[in-house]
Amino acid sequence: MEEVKTHIANVNDLVEFAKEGTVSKTLVDNASSKIVLFMMSKGQSLSEHTAGTPAIIHILSGTAKVQLDKEVHEATPGSLIFMPPKLVHAVDAEDDLVFLLTLVRGD
Repeated sequence: MEEVKTHIANVNDLVEFAKEGTVSKTLVDNASSKIVLFMMSKGQSLSEHTAGTPAIIHILSGTAKVQLDKEVHEATPGSLIFMPPKLVHAVDAEDDLVFLLTLVRGD
């Protein structure tokens, strides 16, 4: 089994926006989890999709509309959203948006 290593990062130092785009930076990627920092410019969207594993969105700054199946939720800084595997979801940035996405892997 892969050794899981400690990772420390100041997320604020990693934030950068693409003009009218989305930037993603993988912070951790191992057998048990994957953590990705997303930065979406105002008006950008991640279209409907699913993940094969449980996933967690943690909003760090900005606001978003997060679609979970057929329901739309307002997400603001501090919002934590847990999604079971295969849940259809989408994200629409209402402001410049920064969030962490954690994919939970393994048994």
